[in-house]
Amino acid sequence: MNEIRDLIIGIDIGKEYTQICYYDRKAEEARSLSMKVGSSQYEAPGCICYRTGQDDYCVGLEAEYFAREKGGIMIGNIYDICCKEEKMQVAGEEKTPEELMAHYLREILKFLGIQDIIKNTKCLCITSPGLTGTQVRNYQKACELAGFSKEKYMLMDYGESFYYYALGQKRETWNRSVGWYAFANDKVTFRKLTINGSARPVLVKMEDPVSTELAPEDEIRDVEFYRFVNKTLGKELFSSVQITGEGFDQKWAQQSVKLLCHQGRKVFYGNNLFAKGACIAGKDRLEDKKLKGYRFLSDSLVTTDVGMDMRVMGSPAYYPLIEGGYNWYECGAHCELILDDTSELVFVVGIPGESEKKRVAMALEGLPERPNRTTRLSLELKYVSSEDCEITVKDLGFGEMYPSSGKIWKELVRWDETEERKQA
Repeated sequence: MNEIRDLIIGIDIGKEYTQICYYDRKAEEARSLSMKVGSSQYEAPGCICYRTGQDDYCVGLEAEYFAREKGGIMIGNIYDICCKEEKMQVAGEEKTPEELMAHYLREILKFLGIQDIIKNTKCLCITSPGLTGTQVRNYQKACELAGFSKEKYMLMDYGESFYYYALGQKRETWNRSVGWYAFANDKVTFRKLTINGSARPVLVKMEDPVSTELAPEDEIRDVEFYRFVNKTLGKELFSSVQITGEGFDQKWAQQSVKLLCHQGRKVFYGNNLFAKGACIAGKDRLEDKKLKGYRFLSDSLVTTDVGMDMRVMGSPAYYPLIEGGYNWYECGAHCELILDDTSELVFVVGIPGESEKKRVAMALEGLPERPNRTTRLSLELKYVSSEDCEITVKDLGFGEMYPSSGKIWKELVRWDETEERKQA
């Protein structure tokens, strides 16, 4: 690679394999990185191994070798590890998933061959098939343990990576719908990426998946896939079709490939799509902003706007806390405020489709009695899912005259279902 600073890196942490891409500024494209010197092998097994003799970790093909030949301790697959919260025993010590993931990141990033990778990285974007709350927490903590500040990393699932990859290509490949066939051996899943150009911002949506099982015999497999393509594409106009996963081969897909290419549709096959999509996402968000006027409607999207009416610099104003249109694991806010003749917080919430903003109150029971404007609070909002927002309020007191009581209030709220709020 020819990049040594301001690196934009995409990492695909798949269920079985890991891939890395980096943005080649000279060629102006995302490039896959070989995981084996002198070869075009872009996938590395997602395993991590502890080397007892060296008291360190290794990953991928090296992990398999040391576990098989040198007595290394195979810990497991990093994707599976990060799907759980349980600690694991490694050489007599307990290790958390985020600790193991941090070791995995440090080792896998060595393939880039860059000195001081943290300092020279502008953005690290990690993508996985899906992102649960547990995975998000493990990935976030791991990135920070590995040395990446919050501003230097981002997370996304395969659906969003597909969006960035598809719209990062030439416009003629996505000016209409884009089809996606994901193979997993004998199972194939179809999803359609649709673009609503009449909306502002332009709305891009991944439709719900449709799946089928294919026979293992080549001729029957071709016939069954042909029928599935005919059913899923129908007579709609598609600019292009992307095929990913293990289980597709042009050798058996004789008739189905002809149907895929019908009406001038461009068909692409490859397994580096998600790492490249993650890499393109980092480039677009931090530098190009070509998709600024587009919004991807993912299942992880927070749609509500949340703020408060305050006095800012002495004047009444609306103070925004959370802006809708971002994934839940990217949404958060923190501020400090002074109460003025009130013992509760009132949030102003804007919900799509509703013309009037609603006000949601949070009572601060047991708030110490003090003179007006002598209670300072810390307020933090953090989403724990696309619908659930956790509010944490801390009493900071007011200088030496009114020390903090140490009191903390927590509440879990769904802004569009506030009558179902749960006290944490």
